[in-house]
Amino acid sequence: MSNVGKRLTGMKRSTRTSMATYGMVILAYIVIQLIRGLRDGGVGPLLEGQLVPICAYVTMALALNLVVGISGELSLGHAGFMSIGAFAGCSMAMGLEAVIPAAPLRLAVAMVFGAAVAAVLGFLIGIPVLRLNGDYLAIVTLAFGEIIKGVVTNIYLGLDSAGLHFSFLTNGNELLDGGKELIKGPVGVMNSERISTFTAGFILVMIALIVIFNLVNSRTGRAIMAARDNRIAAESVGISVTKYKMIAFATSAALAGAAGTLYGCSQVTFVATKFDFNTSILILVFVVLGGLGNMWGSVIAAAALTILPEALRQFQDYRMLVYAIVLILVMLATNNPTLQSFFARLFRRGGDDDDAAPRKGKLSRKEAAR
Repeated sequence: MSNVGKRLTGMKRSTRTSMATYGMVILAYIVIQLIRGLRDGGVGPLLEGQLVPICAYVTMALALNLVVGISGELSLGHAGFMSIGAFAGCSMAMGLEAVIPAAPLRLAVAMVFGAAVAAVLGFLIGIPVLRLNGDYLAIVTLAFGEIIKGVVTNIYLGLDSAGLHFSFLTNGNELLDGGKELIKGPVGVMNSERISTFTAGFILVMIALIVIFNLVNSRTGRAIMAARDNRIAAESVGISVTKYKMIAFATSAALAGAAGTLYGCSQVTFVATKFDFNTSILILVFVVLGGLGNMWGSVIAAAALTILPEALRQFQDYRMLVYAIVLILVMLATNNPTLQSFFARLFRRGGDDDDAAPRKGKLSRKEAAR
């Protein structure tokens, strides 16, 4: 066996899973870039327009999986954090056009700002919310998501040489000549320039994977999963359940805010109603379909289900019916005990070999007694 093979077999299962997920995302990015470079055909206008939204939804699925799959809490308001990131980040990007003319750098600053605002909001919301459990938590997060949508719909934000102008409910901003409206209440945001790119989306997905895998495989991640599995036992050994759930919730909110900025900066215009309850449910479908706690499954499910409705447009009135049927069939297939046992044996095979290797030179007590 080569040195590379020995290193791979010597890795922990979690490390191998992380490396495989990174490799899958990198390979998909390289293949799509090669296809886009072809003169004849390429990816086509349909897929070309979906590349950035796919990256945004993949990041959202990863962020929600951190809460639902790893932390074990059901959140139905993550579209609200995406909305905060979209409006805050796009406003920052438009406000910095004169200061930072380079679009990639401006997008990076806007994404960091959108992630920070969403993280702060997630922390504030998490203080009362994370003391609840089960259905109560889901209902409260749903309510907060709707509240965020309602608040953002009534915000008017403008910028001119005198600074920022803010008004609520009615547009009372009086901008000087050369000023621009960043947020126009129910009209939403109208970007002067679409600065999001597929490369930026790929980088964001990789950052999300790195953050989540490092968190999950750390001491903090083990504490989060211990609180998920048995809250009473975790508290009995000194684990602050609320604290560690807050870490997961705020991290997830930050990633959702960055995804919202990426999505918003790829659209000519968008409104707050885009990030409603249906969007939260759609992201939850990505997570459930890909598997709770399964990050590579979330990547595949989010990418496939974002493309599928657009690919079914040829069916016109029946495309959503076909979409629903495909979802039902996939859920039935993934919950089939035979398929589950097959994939479990397939993924366990490498781990069993690793566990058996150190025992070759040493007999167990039963074997020695024989």
